[in-house]
Amino acid sequence: MPVIKAYGLTEAFQITSNPLPPGQRKIGSVGMTAGPEFAIMDDSDNLLQNGDIGEIVVKGQNVMSGYENNLEENESSFANGWFRTGDQGYKDHDGYLFITGRLKEIINRGGGKISPHEIDEILLEHPAIKQAVTFAVPHMQLGEDVAVAVVLKEKNSVSEREIQKFISKKIAYFKIPRQVIFLDEIPKGPTGKLQRIGLAEKLGITRECFLSGHEEAEFVAPSTEIEKKLAKIWKKLLNFKRIGIHDNFFISVEAP
Repeated sequence: MPVIKAYGLTEAFQITSNPLPPGQRKIGSVGMTAGPEFAIMDDSDNLLQNGDIGEIVVKGQNVMSGYENNLEENESSFANGWFRTGDQGYKDHDGYLFITGRLKEIINRGGGKISPHEIDEILLEHPAIKQAVTFAVPHMQLGEDVAVAVVLKEKNSVSEREIQKFISKKIAYFKIPRQVIFLDEIPKGPTGKLQRIGLAEKLGITRECFLSGHEEAEFVAPSTEIEKKLAKIWKKLLNFKRIGIHDNFFISVEAP
């Protein structure tokens, strides 16, 4: 019996579905339209081209007309006749929908938008990691920064720096988690799903905790000529007494 991946909402019932065999199913896709019309929209209510990432919107007879006695929610949930799902994704040139995350979960790191799902998927490729949830932590200059909670597989061990090095080979530098929290269990919601929104607060992570967790990082002095020249420049710019090759300036520049 084939397992068919589909996508739907309480407000819109079923939106997409992958076709039954022998129809084509694409890895990572929730399929093509199951009746209603769907599209991808930007923050200015403009519909985007195939391949562009934005908010998934839907319209059709199966979509609700609005929330009862909630004018404010209705005004923010509809745009030009389209219902905003709150999900982020893109449609390929064959009409298949790919979901990349929830808009409320997107991490805004100094204007750079980061999908935590992308980081989760890469971390789960690590042989020592059983579970991983990427989430936002407060940052004075950037607004938000990237952190991840991980549960290791039994009898496995790995350091924060090893995890950062592993993921640095697969994503852009600004997406690398600046903090890795090792847990025995990641908090779950009422439905049993791993919680992402509000995880920093649940774990008691404040800006002060974020800084103090890195204060004891091992200092490694510059050794090559290039490292020494760069360290000299940074010491002058930041007015620091010393600069190590592993220093994280996004954290260091905030230190009181």
